[in-house]
Amino acid sequence: MDAEPRYVRSGFVMARLVNPVVGRLGGTLVLIVAGRRTGRPRAVPLGRPFEVDGVRYLVAGGGETQWVRNLRSAGGGSIRFQGVTTRFRAVEIEGAERDRIVTAYREKQGRTVDGFFRQLPALADHPVFRVEPIE
Repeated sequence: MDAEPRYVRSGFVMARLVNPVVGRLGGTLVLIVAGRRTGRPRAVPLGRPFEVDGVRYLVAGGGETQWVRNLRSAGGGSIRFQGVTTRFRAVEIEGAERDRIVTAYREKQGRTVDGFFRQLPALADHPVFRVEPIE
C-alpha cells in the first residue's frame, strides 16, 4: 500500500500550492495552456527558457506529463517570463530533430535533470515542442 496521501499522488500539492508560488517568480518560465478536459487555463512553471540556435523549445524532462497532454490538445498557449506574456503555437517535433534538442537540453541543464533521465533514459521519452510566437 502506498504511504503517500491521495492528494499528494494526484499532483494536488504541485498544482494548487507550489505552481502558483513558483509561477510568480520572475526568473521562471511559466507555460499557460488550456486544460484538455475543462478548457480552463493551467499555469505550469517550467524553469528557465531553453533555446537552440535562436529557437525556443519546451522539453518535457518528465515525459508524458499533464502539461504535455494539454499542449497537444490545445495546439498552443502562452508563455510568461519576466512579466511578459507571449502567445504561441506549439509544434511537436519528432525523430532526429527531437533527439538533437533533448540532447542539447540535457547538456545545458546538467545535473538538475539527471533524475528525469535516470527514470526515462530514452530520448524519445521526452516530448519536445517548438514555440512559434503568434504576433
